[in-house]
Formats: sequence, structure tokens, C-alpha cells
Amino acid sequence: MVGIVGAGVFLAVAELVALIVARNGSPILALGSFVIDIVPQWAKEFAIATFGEYDKIFLLVSLGLAIVVAAAIGGVLQYVRPPFGVILLAIAGAGTTVATVTRAGATPLAALPGVLGTIAGAILLHILAGRLRRWYRTAHAAPLTKAPAGTTPGGKDATSPARLDRRGFLRVLGITSAGAIVVGVGSRIANAATSSITAIRNAVTLPTPSSTVDIPEGAELDIDGVSELFTPNADFYRVDTALTVPNVDTSTWSLTVTGMVDTPVTFTFEDILAMDLREFVITLTCVSNQVGGGLVGNARWLGIPVREILAQASPQSGADMVLSTSTDGYTASTPLSSLTDDGLDAILAVGMNGEPLPLEHGFPVRMVVPGLYGYVSATKWLTELKVTTFAQDEAYWTPRGYSAEAPIKLSSRVDTPRVGKPIQAGPVKIAGMAWAQSVGVEKVEVRIDEGEWQPATMSTPINDDTWVQWFLDWEADSGTHYITVRATDKAGLLQEEERATIAPNGSSGWQRVLIQVQ
Repeated sequence: MVGIVGAGVFLAVAELVALIVARNGSPILALGSFVIDIVPQWAKEFAIATFGEYDKIFLLVSLGLAIVVAAAIGGVLQYVRPPFGVILLAIAGAGTTVATVTRAGATPLAALPGVLGTIAGAILLHILAGRLRRWYRTAHAAPLTKAPAGTTPGGKDATSPARLDRRGFLRVLGITSAGAIVVGVGSRIANAATSSITAIRNAVTLPTPSSTVDIPEGAELDIDGVSELFTPNADFYRVDTALTVPNVDTSTWSLTVTGMVDTPVTFTFEDILAMDLREFVITLTCVSNQVGGGLVGNARWLGIPVREILAQASPQSGADMVLSTSTDGYTASTPLSSLTDDGLDAILAVGMNGEPLPLEHGFPVRMVVPGLYGYVSATKWLTELKVTTFAQDEAYWTPRGYSAEAPIKLSSRVDTPRVGKPIQAGPVKIAGMAWAQSVGVEKVEVRIDEGEWQPATMSTPINDDTWVQWFLDWEADSGTHYITVRATDKAGLLQEEERATIAPNGSSGWQRVLIQVQ
């Protein structure tokens, strides 16, 4: 308990100091971000596949449990072998301080929360462990006699030194614990509340797009259980390395285009809003999406083609990559050709489904590039576009085992019937989604058990950059059945049958689901 309370004081003081002088100096968040950076590839894949959008909550809970265990060990060490507990706390404080000051956007005062928190926690740990030792020595030094009336069992009077030391120790322990919880939790909540940009986002009025996308008749099928044509913002998948959503003030935000350009340029948020913004409909896919998975979504985006932004800086010959950087330091490597191709609508987006970008989806400005997995193209909270080469620079995920270039693979999935939900025998609609971004889906085929492939009916595509819905009417017989789906794109490429893991450039394989028919 002494060690845990000492660690609690360390975190509470650090959060309070961060609230006052360095809002990005929270040691727990800095440590969590550091863990995200260093954990091996298999651990990231496991967390995303197992916990989905709750992977960061899982990380914080796991980190909290690890801190409790380490703090308890520190308390025992300080009690039996002082000052080793204080030394352990100091090492932990130094580590979190380094993690804080090395984060992107760290201010000169970012070290203060960790330093002052460590000092406060070490002092408290020293005091509490000392009181605990004094109480123990006093209690065991008192003579053991038969307890007369008015005394406590064991012969110790209610006002004996041992009893007083025990009360004093528990009083200090309780007051300190309560104070640490109130100060720490209150400071974190206040930090999040006072730095919130929700009001700023709500005040943004998006301009009317100069052009919109016509949605053809038959683009959405009226079938229960199939994904919506446009994914609601609240349901759109989120996978990124930001432990907390960055708060970016539009009044101070800017985007710079640097590197191998003739004229480096800088844009404010007002500059972007004043441009010729248009509507685009583009499907996004995460490289972490497993076969049949849900890390894919479709939206209406409001933005400006990246090629028009880059043209103002005049990229130099020899460049083949744009390194995009987020406000939290995340980077993505996008082929320059994908951003300058007149036939590909790679955009800087400011709006999503008719409203400003949600905070968790990149407000105020993000990249959206059709045909490429998000980790090499869809940088959120964008602050810089560096024109460079693949030989000279590498992005966040490249040294972590992923390909520097990652075209999205042709994919299809079954949305309904769902695995684990038995259906009744008789007429059934098998339905799902398919996508072949920047190429387009030509056809979808379904096979029941080991029977013949049957052509599915497809919805009318909006364009080649969006997914399509499909369905097949099936007269289901009772028993268990396997349903397999595959797609072919407009270039004649058949979806890969062989299963591949998500690393290094995305999963592949036909989805095959087992359905129980009653």
C-alpha cells in the first residue's frame, strides 16, 4: 500500500503540473504512447484483432495494472531495504520524463510534470515507509501482558505508542490516497476539458462544395444485415497510434509543404477552406483488416485534391514519395504518383459525411487516398507534407515490418447471415460487401458448400473508389453449410484464394463462413 500510494502521489502531482504548465506532459499518456511505439508487430496485430477500437483502453488498463504491481514492489523494497524503493521510483520517473520530452510537440516545460511528480512521490514513499517501520518496531517492543479492563487485547492500551503510531500511519495513508485520487483524476479531467476543441469544431462552417457526387439509383440495396452504403461517422473504424485524440486549434494550425520542392509553402485552415473544395466518395481500408473484417468504411468527403496543393510548391524531379506528418509525430509514406495522378482523387479532407471531420478522424485536416491502405496514406491531424524519396525517408510503420507501399487488395465479405446466429430453413438472402479501390468490382460470386460458383447481384457502384453491396437468393436446407465469397475486379483480376496475414501489406483470401440452418 505504501508503494501504491507513493506512485499515486507521483502521478497526481505530475497531472496537476501538466495541467498548469505543460498540457502534453502527462506521464501516463507519454508512457502509453512509448509502449505503442515499441511493442512488437505481433502484439499490435493481436490487440487490434482482439479489442478493435478498444485497443487503447486495453493498453491503459494493462499499463495501470503494471504500475500497481511495480509500485507495490517499490513499497516492499523501501520498507525492507531503504532507499531502494525510492531509487526504483526515481528510475520510473526518469523513464516517463524521457518518454514525455521525446514525444512530438513536446514543449520546453514538458519535463516538469515528471520531475516534480517523482520528487513528491519519493518524499511520500520515504515518509510512509518510515512511519510503517516505527509502528512495527513500537508494536513489537511493547510488553505482552494480560489485558485489563479498558485496554485492547494483547495488553496494549488504546493510547499506547504502538496504537498511536498505527492510527497516525493509517490516517496519513488514507488522507494521502484520497488526495492523490482527487488531484490526479481532477487534473486529468480538467486538462481534457479545458483543452477540448469540441467548441472550436462546432463553430466551423464548411463551405458549399463546388461539385457533388451523384449517387446512382440502385447504389444501396434494401437488405437487412448488410452494411450501409455510407458508414455513419460514429461507426467508422478508428485505428491509429494516438493514445488520446490530439487537440488541434484551427486558429494556430498550419500545413507546410517542404522537402524537394522549388517553393516551400504554408497554408492556414482558412486558406484551405477558401479553396475550391469538392465532394468525393471514397472507401477507406485499414491494413489491419482481417479477411471478412470490419476495419473498412465508406464516406462522403469534402476536400481539395492533394495534387493542387503540391502544385503550388512545385515538386522537383527525382522525388517519388511524400512523407506526411501528424501533429502527434506519426508519419506515412505515400507514392508521389498517387498524389499527383489526375485520374486519382487523393485529397486533403476537411469534412466527413456533411460535417467537419470528427476529432478522432483527423480534425481539422486529414489525407484520404483511394487505393492505398491507411497506414501509407490516410494521415490524420495533418501538419506537414515533405516531398522526398523512399530511399531517403521512411515512415512510422516501415521499420516495424510493413511495406513502404501498400495498394489495397481486392476483397469481399459476407455480412449476412452471421456466424453464430442460426437461420431458419427456406428463402434466405446472402449479402455482403466487395471493394477493389481505384479499379472497381466487376462481379461477385458465391459458393454454397462445395457446389458451383453462382453470380451474385451487385448494387450500382458509385465509382471505382467505393465499395459495392451484393446479394444472392438461397433456398437454405436445414443443417450446417459453408458459404464462400470471392470477387473479380474490372481488370479481370480474381481475388486471391490463399490466406495471407496482414503484415507486410494486408490480408488476403476468400472468406468462408459456417452457417447453421434450423
